[in-house]
Amino acid sequence: MPLQIMKLAIAAVTAVTTSPDVAKFFYTLTSTLTGPTTLTIDAADFFDNTGAAVTTLPALATNNSYFNVYINGVLQMQGLSVYTPGTTTVGSLAINVPAGSDILVGSPVVLEIVNFTPTSSTTVET
Repeated sequence: MPLQIMKLAIAAVTAVTTSPDVAKFFYTLTSTLTGPTTLTIDAADFFDNTGAAVTTLPALATNNSYFNVYINGVLQMQGLSVYTPGTTTVGSLAINVPAGSDILVGSPVVLEIVNFTPTSSTTVET
C-alpha cells in the first residue's frame, strides 16, 4: 500500500449570531452656531430615550461598532465628528461645523451608538 495522508472524516456546522446593541442620545442646541467652529457636547448634556440625564457614553467595541450623528434629522458625514466614550467631563461628541455652515438654535443632535456582540456555536456531526 502506498503512503497516504490520514485525516478525520467529520462534518461540522457553525452558526453565527450577531446581535446589535443600539443606544441613542439626544441634545438640543441652545444657540445658533456659525462655522467655522466646533460644537462639543459633554456626556452630561445628553439625555436618553426615556428623557433621563446621561452620565456615561458607552465604549465602542473594537472592530464591531460604529456611531452615527444626525443634526435636524439628517445623517452627517463621519469625518465631521469625533466621539469620545466615558463619563461626564471625559465622554463627549465634538462636531466640526465647517465655514459657511450653520446649526440653528433648537436643532436636535442625535448620537447613535451601535455595538455588535457576535456569538458562534459549532456542532460536530458524527
